[in-house]
Amino acid sequence: MPSVVDFNDRLLSLGLARVSEAAAIASARLIGRGNEKAADQAAVDAMRTQLNLLDIRGTVVIGEGERDEAPMLYIGEEVGTGQGPEVDIALDPLEGTTLTAKDMPNALAVIAMAPRGTLLHAPDVYMEKLAIGPGYAEGVVTLDMDPAERVRQLARAKGGTAEDITVCILERPRHEALIAAVRSTGAAIRLITDGDVAGVIHCAEAEVTGIDMYMGSGGAPEGVLAASALKCMGGQIFGQLLFRNDDERGRAVRAGISDMNRIYTRDEMVTADVIFAATGVTDGSILRGLKREVGWVTTETVLMRSKTGSVRRMTYRTPVK
Repeated sequence: MPSVVDFNDRLLSLGLARVSEAAAIASARLIGRGNEKAADQAAVDAMRTQLNLLDIRGTVVIGEGERDEAPMLYIGEEVGTGQGPEVDIALDPLEGTTLTAKDMPNALAVIAMAPRGTLLHAPDVYMEKLAIGPGYAEGVVTLDMDPAERVRQLARAKGGTAEDITVCILERPRHEALIAAVRSTGAAIRLITDGDVAGVIHCAEAEVTGIDMYMGSGGAPEGVLAASALKCMGGQIFGQLLFRNDDERGRAVRAGISDMNRIYTRDEMVTADVIFAATGVTDGSILRGLKREVGWVTTETVLMRSKTGSVRRMTYRTPVK
């Protein structure tokens, strides 16, 4: 097998940006149209087509689901021309299908790529997540702490009080106790309806987004995508898989997970250099959404490389039918 040295992230990065751009553009005509499935399918089709133009031997390790659940971009699907480096691919062609259908903020087309065998093969189950941005000592917050203690410890490390901390949490009934615990400290909470990859990324740019920490449970595959972004931007993320039944434990076993209680760090979810691209579909605090004009569409994409720590923002304008 090729070594990590064979992963030419510099040459592949622009191609990866084209992949996320294609997925976003394909969903443009479905923004605000109320059809989640159609928007997702359009993004999936476009992303797969563009991936197959890249000179890679790619395997989807985080995708649309297992093969019997997803006709395209399923876990284990091989993509690319079959030439070039062997790579793992984690993707969400439309992170925020509901956000897109309702024209709500922070829908993204997201993809990450790393050398073969270096991205956690997270099963499609829930993951308890905790994330903060760069500049803090390792272990300043952990999943072993209760939520209120995490807030207090981060406030102390920031040089302020709990009132200076804002936590991003996915608005779900399962998070009612978490929300109450955080609010008991005096910290602020920004609730989001969907899109927890964007929620985690917010932490890496606290001075822009106003978000200091992300807490709560969401999809495990999205946790790996978020870890890929933080690997490039800096910051810490911890994740622990959550299982509701034996079927979900079976998914973990099939994915190669042996320790069901393990808490993963960022560098355990992404063990080598990674490239990450996200294109805005709807306007958000991270990226501008698609701008449609008669005959044209304009996108904004963030492209990141962990090897160099580079974060590049690109605007792309192209004619559309």
